[in-house]
Amino acid sequence: MKQYIIPFIGLKQGKHLFEYEIDNTFFDAYGFNEFNYSSLQVTLVFEKKTTFFELNFEVTGTVNVDCDTSLEPFNQKINGNLPLVIKFGQEYNDDNDEMIIIPHEYYELDVSQFIYELIILSVPTKKVHPKVLDGTMDSEALNKLRELEIKKNKSSSNEDITDPRWDKLKSLITEKKT
Repeated sequence: MKQYIIPFIGLKQGKHLFEYEIDNTFFDAYGFNEFNYSSLQVTLVFEKKTTFFELNFEVTGTVNVDCDTSLEPFNQKINGNLPLVIKFGQEYNDDNDEMIIIPHEYYELDVSQFIYELIILSVPTKKVHPKVLDGTMDSEALNKLRELEIKKNKSSSNEDITDPRWDKLKSLITEKKT
């Protein structure tokens, strides 16, 4: 992971561009295996100023993931950015999401953790295959879900059936009022 370490002590003031091609080998270093495969491009604009650094990460590309509904794999497009300010202080502090404080004696910065977090946070929490969304997906898992949903709707449409636990709670409310 040496390519993600930026020795900023030798950089001149101003903007510097770093580009990274990310695939599953990057995620293997973190023990993350939820992507079937990935093809991502990360661009980092590293602006060195007199007393601090401004970093702006941008990620684009696709990750192949399994649909949460149908379990079918599909390519999920990823777009995201992460602006970050790096300042110097007495000790390392990353309590703030937008500003990191590093000790004065640091001379290089490992940006791999920032790239990892940017990518993971750019993936939607619920991953749904586009064919599920437009109704054209035909899979065994999805057919079973539809079958169960129909049974559920039929039983819940009968208003005479109530849950005895709710009936007991309702009786407690009416007893309290009287």
